[in-house]
Amino acid sequence: MATKSEIAIFGGGCFWCTEAVFQELKGVISVVSGYAGGKIDKPSYEQVSTGATGHAEVIKIEFDPGLISYRQLLEVFFSSHDPTTLSRQGADVGEQYRSLILYTNKEQKNQAEDYTRNLTESKAYKNPIVTEIKPLDKFYDAEGQHQDFYDNNRHKPYCQLVIDPKIKKLKKEHKELVKNA
Repeated sequence: MATKSEIAIFGGGCFWCTEAVFQELKGVISVVSGYAGGKIDKPSYEQVSTGATGHAEVIKIEFDPGLISYRQLLEVFFSSHDPTTLSRQGADVGEQYRSLILYTNKEQKNQAEDYTRNLTESKAYKNPIVTEIKPLDKFYDAEGQHQDFYDNNRHKPYCQLVIDPKIKKLKKEHKELVKNA
């Protein structure tokens, strides 16, 4: 009998970066870039980019928990961005780039809280973790040009300078989780 897939929603800065990282993982069925956590319905990229909607750039990950666990997704999430910077990832500044976990069930909530608490207690980061952990209200798909951005734009400087190093780090730190590693 096939394992039922699950959904995880993470915001770790620019969705182009997080989408590219999670697409590399075994057990990930699909990754969709989008918006969540805000106060208006069906926001556009332009609206979210103003920082006034309350939405964050996030990714929706459909995964097979028989091949990759939610905890392993959390490990990759925390190692692929800086969870200690409030509303900022690198040169991207604004509430839309905040570190965010939107859980879809109580088990995800508990795992996210436990994982974050363990990182804090172990002093894994020099500064306090500011990742928000909230229930998912609604997820809105980003426009088509934002889907599979890295795969479609690897030649662009942003992909080479920002995303390529994240992919290299993933392959070094989580080799066992990466497809075709």
